[in-house]
Amino acid sequence: MSDNNRRVVVTGMGAVTPIGLTVNDFWQAMMDGKSGAAPITRFDVLNFKTKFACELKDFDPTNYIDRKTSRRQDSYAHYAFAASKMAVEDSGLDTENLTEEERAKIGVVFGSGIGGIDTFYTQSIISHEQGPDRISPFFIPMLIPDIAAGSLSIHYGFRGPNYCIVSACATGNNNMIDSFMLIKQGIADVMLTGGSDSAVNEMGIGGFNASRALSLRNDSPETASRPFDANRDGFVLGEGAGALILEELEYAKKRGADIHAEIIGIGLSADAYHITAPHPEGLGAIKSMEMAVEYSGINNEDVDYINMHGTSTPLGDIAETKAIKKVFGEHAYKMNVSATKSMTGHLLGAAGAVEGIASILAIKNNIVPPTINFEIPDPECDLNYTFNKPQERQVNIAMSNAFGFGGHNTTVVFKKYAD
Repeated sequence: MSDNNRRVVVTGMGAVTPIGLTVNDFWQAMMDGKSGAAPITRFDVLNFKTKFACELKDFDPTNYIDRKTSRRQDSYAHYAFAASKMAVEDSGLDTENLTEEERAKIGVVFGSGIGGIDTFYTQSIISHEQGPDRISPFFIPMLIPDIAAGSLSIHYGFRGPNYCIVSACATGNNNMIDSFMLIKQGIADVMLTGGSDSAVNEMGIGGFNASRALSLRNDSPETASRPFDANRDGFVLGEGAGALILEELEYAKKRGADIHAEIIGIGLSADAYHITAPHPEGLGAIKSMEMAVEYSGINNEDVDYINMHGTSTPLGDIAETKAIKKVFGEHAYKMNVSATKSMTGHLLGAAGAVEGIASILAIKNNIVPPTINFEIPDPECDLNYTFNKPQERQVNIAMSNAFGFGGHNTTVVFKKYAD
């Protein structure tokens, strides 16, 4: 069954983000350097230290699923369904007329870093105020982080591998990596994959405030996410989802699919250092990127762009910068890097998938999206971060990093497709 010569390509993409509810709108907003951060509208922020976030704007789940189903799903699943519907449509996959043999080799590996935290919070209040008999019978399936993957499998009739990987903010990448490996090994021919999170609520903001992770720039939310700037003070919480259709190349060609890019490399490692802080020298990030380059069979000099994890935290930005310089040496200063979280905020479990899409779009358009909100240089952050404006350049190979609480490190390498 295993065939390491099987090539894996991306044929479909979908995204719902704080700066755009379609892939095209997401890309245009990045080109315009648009920030998705604004005062929180979803709940009363009077007693919260951070009073802003990157919320989805004008999102209506019934544009993607029926009203009855939407009432039985958490918002993170709504976002997953929206992005996945776009990705499937973009891929041109005829889900209605698949053979049973085809369905058995089409899977869904789709994750969430936190799962149904919205549902957990609201049902906890109901239980406390009205008693346990008033808890929704859908509470557990709405809560668990794998239910989006299961529901998508049911909706499309995909009977291949079906599960969810949870690795905090590395979730999107981890699910993509597993999907890639399942296709490489011949276990699947097509995978629907990605990540979704919806934690802009009282517990999400309160919890991250308690861990001192969030920016407190309440007087200027739109400039709060400022990776690599000397005055950065924490990340901005966001929400949304990214979904991709991955296919074995020959399967995609046989059905005449349009190919966005090829995945050629993956990297995985652990910091083995701290539950929330990155290793100060970026040791895990170094290993992840080195593995991805080696797996890809490319040279360091072949990498044109890195979409950095770049959260706008004082420690994280420096550690990742050190890691890139260690891995790439002099070439670290010749390629472009950027942090699109400066615009979307931190999408947690969706980050890797959405930033993977940003990397693919950079390849397709030969334009590097910017890191916005830069004002004051940090002497420890001295790479070409593509500050404030997008930059045109040939992008044949792009790398996307995603790291998570627990010391999880992941890297995916995308390449401009050539037959």
